Amino acid sequence: MHRVMKLLFIRHAQSTGNKEKRMQGHGEYALSSEGKQQAEKLARSLLAEAWYPSHVYSSPLKRTAQTTQILLEHFQTAPLPAAVSDLIDSAETVIETPENEPKSFTIAYADELKEFQNGIFQGLTWAEASKRYPDLCRQLEASPDWIQIPGAETPQAARQRANRFIQSLFERHQNGDQVWIVTHSWILQHLIAELMGCDRSWRLRANNTALFEFWVDQSRWHRSDQNRFNTDLWQVRRFNDCRHLKS
Repeated sequence: MHRVMKLLFIRHAQSTGNKEKRMQGHGEYALSSEGKQQAEKLARSLLAEAWYPSHVYSSPLKRTAQTTQILLEHFQTAPLPAAVSDLIDSAETVIETPENEPKSFTIAYADELKEFQNGIFQGLTWAEASKRYPDLCRQLEASPDWIQIPGAETPQAARQRANRFIQSLFERHQNGDQVWIVTHSWILQHLIAELMGCDRSWRLRANNTALFEFWVDQSRWHRSDQNRFNTDLWQVRRFNDCRHLKS
């Protein structure tokens, strides 16, 4: 196989908000004890595979940043940078890796990777939301059409930030790069739809610490000839892979 750009999308481990079935949005929730164990299992699995990243992007929200930290602690001993910034202005830190692996990789926190901004529902369970906003919740339950939640972002806004992030990957990286993207389940659907060139977003199951791995030929990405249909150049290597949790 010729050199390609490898992209590994990772959903964060279980948070306290997940455990309590809360609509977390941009709320800051730490990992649960089970979530920390999930991240440890994933880290050991990736290390056993020697899936060393050359670059790491993470949502800055606590549940995702903690997942990223646990993963990287197995690959290096230097702490993650404390600064959090968006993708364009991100503070990148160079981390040294073992002699027989890539010499260094960069870590950047990207606001584009944050979860759905869910407005007035942030932090609530559905039972709490139904009690607090009964009319709105009845409307949402009665119709599959998009109904704007006050203070929430729209699906179009989500696709736009997903597009910005995916485009930036192809501008910043090249064949041979191995990139981790640690993010959240809702925005992950839009990121994958953008990567795969879909004109709509699809419901995707993404368990905590699930892996979605894609290999793409970055050098041929923008060509419009028949290479677009050459499946050797664009490969889905795994999808919602959670085998590490069974260990």
